[in-house]
Amino acid sequence: MNTEQLMQIALDLAGLHEVPGDSAIHHAGTEIERVLIGIDLRSPEIALAKAAGYDAVVAHHPVGVSTLNFHAVLGRHVDQMAAAGVPRDLARSIVAKVAEPRRVLDSMSNYDHDPSIARLLDMPYLNVHTPLDEVGRRRMATVAGEVGGDATVGDLITAFYDAFGEFRHAATRIEALVGALDRPLGRVVVSHGAGTNGGYAVAKAYFDHGVDAVVYIHCRPDDAERLRAEYGTTKTLVVTGHIASDSIGINPYIERLRSEGLEVVPVSGILAP
Repeated sequence: MNTEQLMQIALDLAGLHEVPGDSAIHHAGTEIERVLIGIDLRSPEIALAKAAGYDAVVAHHPVGVSTLNFHAVLGRHVDQMAAAGVPRDLARSIVAKVAEPRRVLDSMSNYDHDPSIARLLDMPYLNVHTPLDEVGRRRMATVAGEVGGDATVGDLITAFYDAFGEFRHAATRIEALVGALDRPLGRVVVSHGAGTNGGYAVAKAYFDHGVDAVVYIHCRPDDAERLRAEYGTTKTLVVTGHIASDSIGINPYIERLRSEGLEVVPVSGILAP
């Protein structure tokens, strides 16, 4: 297998037709049989993989040019928000205020550090972010849809634990940072697979347009505090946990690679399903 095929398998799982900005092949390679995969794999892990005889390193989080282009995938929030009933023009204006600062800040990074080490060691290296997050989003959205709006917030959290070993095995716990566990769940949206969470502004837009519960995989405390101050217990923000939620999208990819005959070793935070 080659690095193009490794990327294409991820795109196929997510139903995407092109490589999003936050994912990239940083050093191409062929004849890949042994893969080291992890949520954060950078220069030390590239060197470790080389010494241990791996044929490729697959990271999840953006590195290299995928950090420079990360702001572009934030636009996926617009489609998700519009599908939930948020006016598209409003969604665009909200996301633009998030994306532009991110673009400027990311342009300050030493974006070629890790890819340069991969080239020096001739270690095939890629990162796959949005495609696997989209896989995770769909899996969590399916479970949320099966719970039903007549259930409580606590019922949703229980359903997540029942459905995903990643949540049961995590050191973090699923929390309702806004709202209460005994409140009716109502209409729920899983906001994920768009680079990062949309913070206060995206959650507010959902709440103001008929969504009762928003699921983020992580959220800044100050954003949650602003939402609590504005909505009290009338709306709910559920935070499922970053690493556990990432693992829910990564594990189907690992299973698919293994079905293709590859030896795949997960490290760097990937939790067992």
